[in-house]
Amino acid sequence: MNKTIFITGASSGIGKETAKLFQSKGWNVVATMRKPENEKELTTLPNVLVTALDVLSTDSINKAVKEGIGKFGKIDVLLNNAGYGAYGPLETFTKEKIIRQFNTNVIGLLDVTKALLPHFRQNKSGVIINISSIGGKITFPLGALYHGTKFAVEGISESLNYEVEQFGGHVKIVEPGAIATDFGGRSFDFSNDESITEYQPLVGKMLSMIPAMYQNASPGSVVAQVIYEAATDGTSQLRYTAGEDAKAIIANRQQLDDATFIGGIKNQFGL
Repeated sequence: MNKTIFITGASSGIGKETAKLFQSKGWNVVATMRKPENEKELTTLPNVLVTALDVLSTDSINKAVKEGIGKFGKIDVLLNNAGYGAYGPLETFTKEKIIRQFNTNVIGLLDVTKALLPHFRQNKSGVIINISSIGGKITFPLGALYHGTKFAVEGISESLNYEVEQFGGHVKIVEPGAIATDFGGRSFDFSNDESITEYQPLVGKMLSMIPAMYQNASPGSVVAQVIYEAATDGTSQLRYTAGEDAKAIIANRQQLDDATFIGGIKNQFGL
């Protein structure tokens, strides 16, 4: 019996590349997205179920999980991939935008995971793979909201692993670096208020740095390969880095004290 992976945020980028890779390896794939009616490629592939899921809606989560289990009988791996990045001075964000960032990247991840935990527990197995980021280990200026969510994903994942191990499950964290997806486009929400003059030099430097940060970005397929490794290596390894820049940055962070590392970030941004 083929194994099945359940993926959130499969309409583009890492999620879509992962869906295609696992399908090519003989897996069944439940590829979920907010607007499945717009998907043209994954719907043509055998053993792929494209269905609606909005991580902000528990009803849509439960419906997608039920549909996936009904179609393929069992789900073996959950990939929590859906998310976006809110950047900008904290003062400029409305309460609604702050809540949306945490609801999407953190609460949504928890709700999808909770929906599948009884299934995993019943089967005494299951791998939960959460997409974090180098932004879950280090921070860049103006990313209080985004980094806050990714630091939360790191802590949630590490602690949850103790729980799921009780029935034979595992939690894995994948930490990509700069990836050539649409994260800098529709998945990037930048907020600013030019009337708050104190922040504008920092805003200008941050915006000018973004193209350079993605100049040597890895393709989404690189992350998909790491996700496949995490799903199939049969080990209890918790963290996986994806991309050469991620490996270098995280290794650098582990070796340096706060003052030295943060000083390096300030130098990089000309602060």
